[in-house]
Amino acid sequence: MVSIKKCDSYNYEEVLSVIKETWENMGGIEKYIKKGEKVLLKVNLVMRKAPEEAATTHPAVVRAVAQTLVEYGANVTIGDSPGGPFMETLLKSIYKHTGMEEAAALSGASLNFDTTSSLHQNPEGHALKAITVANMVTNADKVINICKLKSHSMTRYSGAAKNMFGTIPGTTKAEYHFTCQDIESFSKCLTDICIFANPVITFMDAVTAMEGNGPTAGDPRHVGVILAGENPFELDICGSRIINTVPNEIPLLKHAIERGLCADDYKKVEIKGDNIENFVVEDFKVPQNKSMYFLGKNPPKFVLKFINKHINPKPVFDHKTCIGCADCAKNCPAKVIEMKNHKPYLIDTEKCIRCFCCQELCPKKAVSVHKSAVLKLLSKF
Repeated sequence: MVSIKKCDSYNYEEVLSVIKETWENMGGIEKYIKKGEKVLLKVNLVMRKAPEEAATTHPAVVRAVAQTLVEYGANVTIGDSPGGPFMETLLKSIYKHTGMEEAAALSGASLNFDTTSSLHQNPEGHALKAITVANMVTNADKVINICKLKSHSMTRYSGAAKNMFGTIPGTTKAEYHFTCQDIESFSKCLTDICIFANPVITFMDAVTAMEGNGPTAGDPRHVGVILAGENPFELDICGSRIINTVPNEIPLLKHAIERGLCADDYKKVEIKGDNIENFVVEDFKVPQNKSMYFLGKNPPKFVLKFINKHINPKPVFDHKTCIGCADCAKNCPAKVIEMKNHKPYLIDTEKCIRCFCCQELCPKKAVSVHKSAVLKLLSKF
């Protein structure tokens, strides 16, 4: 079941009222949480961005969920593993800049500063038979997912399931990107991680979403709704409807459907609350990137070499906007970005894995994704 409730703004009283109604729609807090349990609110804090930029979960939504849980009697912690190193100094800066510090203080929740992690066997995984997970996840009795509705340059869509990638600590995320380079295997990786993290319920902040070059360099887009669901993949099916995209065109959802984790159509999902059609954004801007393996999984090497060099999308750096922080180079899983005179350069197009972490982690939106004319044509089919 998925709850859908209109929420026009981030005015706290409005958000709190909607969150309380959402809990009621979903069967009440007691259905998911016992008094005294340690609850992790896994939010989306991909990088240090202000709430109005729509890259991170809005603090008003986090505060409202936290407040209702604290008043119920739960022990609540707010946390995430953002892009880059998983370290206390970085967390402090991100918590403050994204409004989580204030949300925790006003709601009675705490902030996570445990940056340790552990390796766990995952024999049922399709891509990951073992997963390194931040201990903030495994030390909690329950995990509640609070995601942001966004487009994504690599995965096309970022919502409930994709948000659980932030349970992987720091630069280990880059290792998983490098291990699962194509979008199909990376989708399996994301699905394995979400299933392992096992959020008992997910709230989706879609009051203001992000469209275009998400998950951090896109543009805010008002949608005016908060959703919630027990099944994160089912919730994402509804999210895909809101951005007017067919689930099978989102690799992660295509894999989830094939794996039997959710229905293949939002019409097959039980919805409680408002009509989902009231919130569909017909012209929502979603990246149209094709998989690098659109000619098959094993094309001849000379064909793949030509595709990588001349057809596949690639990051382009705006040196006028760039501030020379080198975050793109430091966090490149394939290590194909080199700093020269304090500016980044893509030194090996063929070895670029098209994860676009460079774009995702750029603090100044100085990285764009260039698409060839051939790829733009292919994206229309």
